[in-house]
Amino acid sequence: MSPFGEVEDIKSQDFSFEIKPSPVNVKLDPESVVKREDFVLDTVNLGVERQSKTKERFNFIPKKQIIVVTPTYNRALQAFYLNRLGQVLRLVPPPILWMVVEMNVASMETAEILRKTGVMYRHIVCTKNSTNVKDRGVHQRNAALKHIEHHKLDGIVYFADDDNIYSLELFKSLREISRFGTWPVAMLAQSKNKAILEGPVCNGSQVIGWHTNEKSKRLRRFHVDMSGFAFNSTILWDPKKWRRPTSVPIQQLDTVKEGFQETTFIEQLVEDESQMEGTPAGCSRIMNWHLHLEARNLVYPRGWLLQKNLDVVLPVK
Repeated sequence: MSPFGEVEDIKSQDFSFEIKPSPVNVKLDPESVVKREDFVLDTVNLGVERQSKTKERFNFIPKKQIIVVTPTYNRALQAFYLNRLGQVLRLVPPPILWMVVEMNVASMETAEILRKTGVMYRHIVCTKNSTNVKDRGVHQRNAALKHIEHHKLDGIVYFADDDNIYSLELFKSLREISRFGTWPVAMLAQSKNKAILEGPVCNGSQVIGWHTNEKSKRLRRFHVDMSGFAFNSTILWDPKKWRRPTSVPIQQLDTVKEGFQETTFIEQLVEDESQMEGTPAGCSRIMNWHLHLEARNLVYPRGWLLQKNLDVVLPVK
């Protein structure tokens, strides 16, 4: 265009705003044509069947989240226990949240183990002052319960001590729990000379009795090991849903005799066996083991590093 030109110099055919479709070569599929004597009709596929199949493919029920609570403390076998449990949880299909609770401070050694597991976790610190070592696990679990209630975490809560042994079948069965589930646990007696069974006796999924072998614990209302039950987390922060008579926070008690923490805690979750679910059907399988194996009065070296890893050094001749 020239700056000295007139408007009339621009002819109408120089610019065109008409959109001309590109030529398309249309071919009819002989099989898709319905022929009749007087006319020809093309069949039209609206894709209704394909859409219905797509809806069916995306019509799924999300899995329940499993919230695993593990109290831990400084001792010789801590790294072994945490790594072993972490490798088991790594094989559990998500969603799963591992809440590991320590006393007073989150140690560097525990944090390093948790980062390497590949499991979604929360590293929690319990600041409760306690001089009684036996109450340590109670306060640590209460710290986790308080965290769940405060953040309204939704899922199935399971107390998994780091020194127990667990099968993958157990974590699969946790997702089938509606309110409160329980199962038998195989235990090594404190004397280490026999194995005992503790937990429910079931008719299908109905709890009709209890296994117990220790005379000192026969006064308990519910004969369950700490690793032998799980419950819906909404019981902690939604009392109206479960028609709880009180909104007092649910916690484990450090004022009761040792061995009675489980039953006094469960009594806050359910009224009786009718509100429990035995799993698996008939409570016929052992899915976890409590062995009471521990090296007491021994702690791990800082950073898991040893100054000398050999007691004797022999020179090479």
